[in-house]
Amino acid sequence: MFKPHTLEALTAWNKNTAVEQLGIEFTDSGNNWLEARMPVDARTHQPMGLLHGGASVLLAETLGSVAGNLCVQAGEACVGLEINANHLSSVREGWVYGRVEPLHIGRSTQVWEIKIRREDQKLVCVSRLTLAVIQTP
Repeated sequence: MFKPHTLEALTAWNKNTAVEQLGIEFTDSGNNWLEARMPVDARTHQPMGLLHGGASVLLAETLGSVAGNLCVQAGEACVGLEINANHLSSVREGWVYGRVEPLHIGRSTQVWEIKIRREDQKLVCVSRLTLAVIQTP
């Protein structure tokens, strides 16, 4: 389902963005899934020293948007319409790992599910992202 890509190309595409600033790294991909990791450190903490929920949402939207854009035709792009997130457990340090998989790939919309886990595999956040498929100039 995904267009041919490399993890290096995905990293280069996200250079000079919030993705790079937060230290998000693309780690693996398959035909219809993509994985990345994000550090839990001063860049991603909230004032109590826990992973900021907004950082989890940024990781989720990054994974979903990149995956969505790997599924569109030439002259099309995906942009976010709606995202929701349920924060299920906390993290103070280390890394979190996200994986995105499609729920719906249509001509005008896509829906993606993102699960973010701690290093011990405990679920941290579950998110659903809806993307619009738009025409590019």
